[in-house]
Amino acid sequence: MNFLVENWGFVSKGLWMTLRLALVVLLFTTLISTLFGVLATLKKPLLSWTIHGYVELFRSIPLIVNVYFIYFGVPMLGLDLSPFAAVATGLTLWGSANGIEIVRGGLESVARHQWKSAWALGLRPWQIYLYVIVPQSMRAILPAYTGLLTMLVQATSLGALVGVGEFLKVGQIIIERATVMTGVSPAFIVYGAVLLVYFVMCSLLSWLSRYLERRLGRPVTRDNHQGVS
Repeated sequence: MNFLVENWGFVSKGLWMTLRLALVVLLFTTLISTLFGVLATLKKPLLSWTIHGYVELFRSIPLIVNVYFIYFGVPMLGLDLSPFAAVATGLTLWGSANGIEIVRGGLESVARHQWKSAWALGLRPWQIYLYVIVPQSMRAILPAYTGLLTMLVQATSLGALVGVGEFLKVGQIIIERATVMTGVSPAFIVYGAVLLVYFVMCSLLSWLSRYLERRLGRPVTRDNHQGVS
């Protein structure tokens, strides 16, 4: 544990880099998944085929291959990306491809008569999605989507493979330094700390999912019907 305390400044930078990478990936994955997940439910053949092609392409590529392709392949096209940007892009492309399917499936799981009733009431399309479809689809979307976000948080550790100074990479450097300087490897303690940090972050996501599921996805009960009537 002394190794972590003595290198706390270095460790904190790595932890902050991991948090930044996770926040960027989760934010853009959620934005893309929501937008294209909604568009995928529209009856527009060209749009649907385009989104479907995007989804199938990036879902079929292993995540680590996707990250390596962005990091090593994109610069050959003349676009210079930093390791951070390359990993964030690779994770976002893979994550949003899976997220789109989760959102689309959740929206389409709502019974068709809900759509028809909303149209009959004269609601605009955005009102139907916002007030009728989305609240009912949350119970189907949230568990699967939280699982996806958890996988993406864990996948930020892939940044260590291409030189991103995130938490795992910092831990590896500390282990190498300590082993060379003292002859003793603190791998168990350091990797244990890395494990604990990822466990806490993923547990917070799971807790948030359960909280939102209770708040946004409560089924309508008989008491609610009586209260309305």
